[in-house]
Amino acid sequence: MATVAVTDDTFDAEVRQSDVPVVVDFWAEWCGPCRQIGPALEEIATEMDGKIKVAKVDVDQNPNTAASMGVRGIPALFIFKNGEVVSNRAGAAPKAALQTWIDSSI
Repeated sequence: MATVAVTDDTFDAEVRQSDVPVVVDFWAEWCGPCRQIGPALEEIATEMDGKIKVAKVDVDQNPNTAASMGVRGIPALFIFKNGEVVSNRAGAAPKAALQTWIDSSI
């Protein structure tokens, strides 16, 4: 898998301290729209390897990080650059829309 599973314990190291921009996907196994965008995020992670990192945070397993980010619905996507949120969006979208959003934010 090109995406990185991130936990409450590894969030700072994997996301806030990353040398490259990070797309963070807050998701859950039971969430249909989350599963819908999963393959697109995998493809983007592979295609943009070295330029960005795509991290996935399971909100059921890691509620502290989701709460600290104010996540109220999933999927919730955030782009971090230099440790700070530069953009966010909620809900599913086709790969092309996700790619455009990422490209315009990094």
